[in-house]
Amino acid sequence: MATRLVQINMKAQDDSALGRFWAEALGWGIDSEGPGVTNLEPVGFTYPDPSAVCIDLIARPEPKTVKNRVHLDLATTSTAHQAELVARLRELGATPADVGQGDVPWTVMADPEGNEFCVLEPRPVYEGTGPIAAVVVDCADPRAMARFWDEAMDWKLLEVTDDRATMRSAQGVGPYLEFIRTPDTKSGWNRVHLDISPYRGDDPAAEEARLRALGATDPGIDQSAISWRILADPEGNEFCLLSPR
Repeated sequence: MATRLVQINMKAQDDSALGRFWAEALGWGIDSEGPGVTNLEPVGFTYPDPSAVCIDLIARPEPKTVKNRVHLDLATTSTAHQAELVARLRELGATPADVGQGDVPWTVMADPEGNEFCVLEPRPVYEGTGPIAAVVVDCADPRAMARFWDEAMDWKLLEVTDDRATMRSAQGVGPYLEFIRTPDTKSGWNRVHLDISPYRGDDPAAEEARLRALGATDPGIDQSAISWRILADPEGNEFCLLSPR
């Protein structure tokens, strides 16, 4: 048994408006499975597929109050492309953001609801990822996070150091998943989190039990009204185990 990263779940006070921003930013299509839910994926994409990690925006009334533990890094192909993308994103409603990055070659921005993201300078490693270069998770211990997620998913672990761990789909396509050591600690419920899914034919209950044996925990919320399971990784970051598709 194994799971795969299929999408990012992002809470939004206005899922439709924020969905329009991210669809324009990524060049993706927009759909909705119901009120308060906006789904984003590449045009012509067949879900799920490792070539992309999709985005679900879910309406929630609470405003953002702290720096997100999960953010997106956007890929560029040249210095000119980076400058053009930053300018276009500002026209769409993004703003510069200061998270203590100092003098760096990438540009840190925030979307219209304050969610941080980075527009990277061109890096050969991200050629062919699509518009999202990486999904980045802040953590205290990249090695421990790598041990858990390497066992939790069938993605390939590519690099592990004290400061950074990197994974990518075993097919070698789509964005990377990166765990970066950061000094700040988790505070409250993550407004952006990972959604993983078993493969078609796998038993979700057995997969949940396997994840718990690896170190996943119960976040302590009522889950009686939902068909998926909400768990937390070893550092307390919530994630959803979706139904197989």
